[in-house]
Amino acid sequence: MSVVEQYARAHIVTDDDPRDDPGAVPVVLRYDPEEPRSVRVRLPDRHEWTFSRALLEQGLRAPTGTGEVRVWPCGRVQAVVEFHSAGGVSVVQFETRTLTRFLRRTYTAAAAEAPAVAHR
Repeated sequence: MSVVEQYARAHIVTDDDPRDDPGAVPVVLRYDPEEPRSVRVRLPDRHEWTFSRALLEQGLRAPTGTGEVRVWPCGRVQAVVEFHSAGGVSVVQFETRTLTRFLRRTYTAAAAEAPAVAHR
């Protein structure tokens, strides 16, 4: 079983005083072939969201999502993932290439897990 775990740096976007910006923070992107349609994102506060891998992929091209997770492109090189919970909203800005690399690794892992097809 080939779990994909990728550490990334992202910016948490807030409406706080810009001088309080902590800069890029560590985020963990995770894919488990046991749940082939899902990905997980864990923020530094240890809050973790599980959502559709397709939603993440589609959100790199056009705004998508409703409910707890929304994803949209932000310019040419960034993407935003917005997480909604009872505690509020977390808006996280990633480099698009980071998310693209992660998605590519998840598809590679999924292909490696697919059962071999017998040829006759």
